[in-house]
Amino acid sequence: MTYCAIDFGTSNSAVAVPNSDELTLAPVEGAFQTLPTAVFFNVDDHSCAFGRAALAAYTEGFDGRLMRSIKSILGSSLAEGTTDRGDGSAIRYLDVVTTFIRHLKRRAEHFTHAPIERAVMGRPVFFVDDDPVADARAEHQLAHAARAAGFDEVLFQYEPIAAALDYESRLDTEQLVMVADLGGGTSDFSLVRVGPQRRTHVDRKTDVLAHHGVHVAGTDFDRRVELSAILPEFGYRTLDMEGRELPNRIYFDLATWHLINTVYTPKRTKELHLMRHLFRDTAHHQRLMRVVHRRLGHALAARAEQTKIALAASATASIDLESAEKGLRVEWTAAALIDAARDETNRIAHAARETARLAGVAPGDVDAVYFTGGSSGLNFLTAAIKSGFEKAQPVYGDRMSSVAAGLGIYAKRMLDGVTS
Repeated sequence: MTYCAIDFGTSNSAVAVPNSDELTLAPVEGAFQTLPTAVFFNVDDHSCAFGRAALAAYTEGFDGRLMRSIKSILGSSLAEGTTDRGDGSAIRYLDVVTTFIRHLKRRAEHFTHAPIERAVMGRPVFFVDDDPVADARAEHQLAHAARAAGFDEVLFQYEPIAAALDYESRLDTEQLVMVADLGGGTSDFSLVRVGPQRRTHVDRKTDVLAHHGVHVAGTDFDRRVELSAILPEFGYRTLDMEGRELPNRIYFDLATWHLINTVYTPKRTKELHLMRHLFRDTAHHQRLMRVVHRRLGHALAARAEQTKIALAASATASIDLESAEKGLRVEWTAAALIDAARDETNRIAHAARETARLAGVAPGDVDAVYFTGGSSGLNFLTAAIKSGFEKAQPVYGDRMSSVAAGLGIYAKRMLDGVTS
């Protein structure tokens, strides 16, 4: 029976499928082999769009509900609850996950021209930090969603281990490698022995020396951009008439993808109207109300993400906020991002060092640090991680597809030729 390997990511997803004697990434949106993890429920024609099409439908102004970062709800109490599709009808959050995975499955089947009944799925080292019960619940929820999407059998592999397998496929010498999978929702690390003699082994337990990770990654940097650069223009961290800081929950929710829609409820809209007298600068309140009435929360979050990406390649970025007010624009810098995200950067770099400590390995004995995941494009972050392993060679994999490719290698070893 045909199988596949799914990298269900916080920001982007991909599927590897058998193709002759090899595995290849299936095109999941046109010719693209990666799909933004986004779903748009269109109220106008009751359709459902995915990936770039979902983002385009939202930005083009179609009436409906955009959902991103849906992986981040796994393990939380929110996952078992329901949310509004945008037309007043409710859908379970887990059913949104199922809907997205079913779409990936169908795209893979379209490419293979065969039904796919088995899947290896990647998972972070920790779905939820410091809570093993919630972490186990998250894996159970993802397995349930995958089976509901049509898979009869679901296996899991740690995402950084998958990245290690992808790296190993190109090695001709043995190495001790620290895999740094810096994604949208989690930053995961695995210390692994890799090499040409080892890659023929199915059981690699003795080669994996330690796992560690933190639930801090790309979306947290987006959040820092929005809170530090964008939302002050809407009143965040400004003072009320009595010199106290304005209530900040509305701003934190606007900067958190899966909470943005909660801002638009009639109750919260009314509360925000009643807060008008607190604002010293009435322009801040007017802009905030436009965000709520026009449902611009996801657009602001997208601006934050775009700014982070721009500052990975340039010293400055101009943030266009015309959707909230004509002529409104904010200039921000890479130095400001580094300063604003210092806590997140330090937590991630510490997690890498902690992985080596858990393995009982001196940092100087690590041969390479292999970077993958969308956030590995942030040079200040990779530099902070690399500084803990001064003798190690930095190696950069494909930011979007290394995990999927490695999951494909693992799936081939585990499922190729296996029958039920």
